[in-house]
Amino acid sequence: MRNATIVAPQPEAVEAGAEILERGGNAIDAALACAFVQGVVDPQMAGIGGFGSMHVYMPKKGVHEILEFYARAPLKAAPDMWLDKIKHQSRDGFGYVLEGNISDIGYLAVCTPGSLKGYETALRDYGTFEWADLIKPAIRLARNGFMIRNHMHWYWAKDQANDGFANTIDKLRFSATGRKTYFDADGMLKNVGDLLVNKDMAQTLERIAQSGGSDIFYHGDLAEQIADDFKANGGLIDREDLARYELSKIKPVWGDYRHNRIATSPPPGSGFPMLELLHIMEQFDVGSLRHGSAEHVRILFEAMKRMTIDKDAHMGDPAYVDVPYERLLSKEHAQAHAHAIKAGEVASVSRLDGSQRDTTHISVIDKDGNAVAMTHTLGSPSGAITDGLGFMYNGTMSRFNPVPGKPGSIAPGKRRPSSAAPTIVFKGDEPSIVIGAPGGSYIAPAVAQCLMNMIDFDMSVLEAVSAPRIVGVSNTIDICNRIRHSVEDELRTQGYQVARSPQTYAFAAVHAIKIEGGVSKGAADPQRDGMAISVA
Repeated sequence: MRNATIVAPQPEAVEAGAEILERGGNAIDAALACAFVQGVVDPQMAGIGGFGSMHVYMPKKGVHEILEFYARAPLKAAPDMWLDKIKHQSRDGFGYVLEGNISDIGYLAVCTPGSLKGYETALRDYGTFEWADLIKPAIRLARNGFMIRNHMHWYWAKDQANDGFANTIDKLRFSATGRKTYFDADGMLKNVGDLLVNKDMAQTLERIAQSGGSDIFYHGDLAEQIADDFKANGGLIDREDLARYELSKIKPVWGDYRHNRIATSPPPGSGFPMLELLHIMEQFDVGSLRHGSAEHVRILFEAMKRMTIDKDAHMGDPAYVDVPYERLLSKEHAQAHAHAIKAGEVASVSRLDGSQRDTTHISVIDKDGNAVAMTHTLGSPSGAITDGLGFMYNGTMSRFNPVPGKPGSIAPGKRRPSSAAPTIVFKGDEPSIVIGAPGGSYIAPAVAQCLMNMIDFDMSVLEAVSAPRIVGVSNTIDICNRIRHSVEDELRTQGYQVARSPQTYAFAAVHAIKIEGGVSKGAADPQRDGMAISVA
């Protein structure tokens, strides 16, 4: 490799990771410095109250695995605990709306966080830097402040009433810390360009840095503060949840697309639905289609619906349910789906009676060829912040199915299904693409489309992440505002329901690196505020 590259949705976080690369750190060190900063400068997207997964490839060490630090349901949770509170499922299938939004906002919404243990394990097993050194940039930004960016403010102010979930602005108001941190003295939400300072978070990160690891959070003083706060506010998480939290390592699941070998996340991650979509699309001559044409969109939509139906039927924590992803990824299964699409059969996605999601991503490759694709998140923010600690907890309980007996149903200690698909593509034995995205149920369709853009349409990495996208995770084709109106009209004539997004760049936010001739180039999705930095 002749250079190193890092890309993520937040400029401050990318800069922190790039500085680590410039100082001789590897891809894992850079990703972790970036991740800590993301928790400060995009605190409703990620942080130490969240969870995620890191796809790690280290050729000189013979390492290729996925570090899973997913959130776990509280040990006091029960499969039928909210059966009488169900209202409906979101149209995109990402979550379930309950009476009073009790699984979406407040202390009952929180699953046991895994991020800090994930970061520590990654540094210990793959990294080279000192723990405290990696956290310094995040502490500095939390203490001194940073400017509120456009996408952050858009997300804060976004009206989610159509989905039935609580609005983020109400989550920001939920705690005393939130009201102090995110609002002016007159009660108005801080605006783009305003300085956001979070000294409580700075102090918490300092305590974590000085402690040398994650034990303070899962067994020490922080664990005691967290457990006491949840008890006082009717939450389910206690000291036992934190002390018994476990992460896992697993080999990636593999697929192939037009002679490209693709490694991604197995269940409960959503890499395998992304691969299934690619396997279906491989049965069509995608490159001969006009990108964004009615026929291109129709085939994508029908393939996405079939992927979604399979995912909804089977996705869950494999420690609790059987997820037959080998069968779902078989070429025979893909061929059967493709045959139905070619025959004109229209698939139908069922939802329980009855957008952009809250995640972030990092892609990195260093000069030694070590690669990281890391997706981490709050799932959605809960609004809950323990007084004095500064960070918000995840709101992940709303992503479990409240109906017992389903693959994604609630169970004590269970990992909720994740939409993340951190992915590395290989040509021969060398990485050619490092890719992933935030965006909930839209992640798998968006990542697959960007891969097809590079492989089928020979786009550059910037063209691939910027090209118009669609999603089909319901019975409506969601199109971005750059799909031509004539295409929309033709699809409606064919009998399809079409929803046009007002966003120019819509449906997940793909951040990718493409490697050609030993040179890596990165691209940040224009939907968010990020950037790519290459280090010679």
